[in-house]
Amino acid sequence: MAGQARIIDGKAAAAELRAEIAREIATLRAATGLAPGLHVVLVGDDPASRVYVASKEKLAAEVGMNSVAHRLPAETSEAALLAKLAELNADDAVDGILVQLPLPKHIDTAAIIDAIDPAKDVDGLHPINAGRLASGKASAATLLAPCTPLGCMLLLRQALPSLAGLEAVVIGRSELVGRPVAQLLLQADCTVTIAHSRTKDLAAVIRRADIVVAAVGRPGFVKGDWIKPGATVIDVGINRSPDGKLVGDVDYAEVVDVAGAITPVPGGVGPMTIACLLRNTLTAFRARRG
Repeated sequence: MAGQARIIDGKAAAAELRAEIAREIATLRAATGLAPGLHVVLVGDDPASRVYVASKEKLAAEVGMNSVAHRLPAETSEAALLAKLAELNADDAVDGILVQLPLPKHIDTAAIIDAIDPAKDVDGLHPINAGRLASGKASAATLLAPCTPLGCMLLLRQALPSLAGLEAVVIGRSELVGRPVAQLLLQADCTVTIAHSRTKDLAAVIRRADIVVAAVGRPGFVKGDWIKPGATVIDVGINRSPDGKLVGDVDYAEVVDVAGAITPVPGGVGPMTIACLLRNTLTAFRARRG
């Protein structure tokens, strides 16, 4: 039957999460006079990055955060950027620091991420935060995990009554999405496989899964006959098709007829990423201030 999958509405879920965060911040501000401070650093004039940063500023302000964007010219040196981060690390009014990626080619991205105070690393990319996630020892109250994987997990928990014991296949092994979402699924008691370009008989591996998270960066890559009937499919991909439309890593037209639930592109995981950035900033604020 066409269109049998339930559509997981990321826009609605993100709006609900932002409303919850706004209520918590209002309560905190009334009790302490303080609100979380989110500082976003943008180097250069990349058009997509400019849009992302403006959106983060707007949504942070809407939930009651103190939001500041530091816009630096493209020729900013690595040393100058490191000095800016040292300043933000030392500023007690700053709870969350996010450096918008990608950075200009003359700046070492790893060195910049390493320079952010792990307690303020609301992107969840610092090696200490990655290690805490991988070890499974961080509590939900203090964990700063990458925002897109967190969003995936919130959507899965909304779509499924329980994740425990389900077989999950994550397609893609990036540090931004694939690896951290696999760790979060493991902590939710799923049986997890990370599949990638070298995986043998990829379709057969995916066909076993109750949960499929596609984060491979290839438009329409996952086909309908690769999906177990009734599976829940989270499509992280954002690709531009030849006709200019945004499409995911999943062949939506095919998979929607097989899956039990699926995220659309756009309107699925994307809106959750910024909402989870705001959630991480609130988590950092609470952890830093006890």
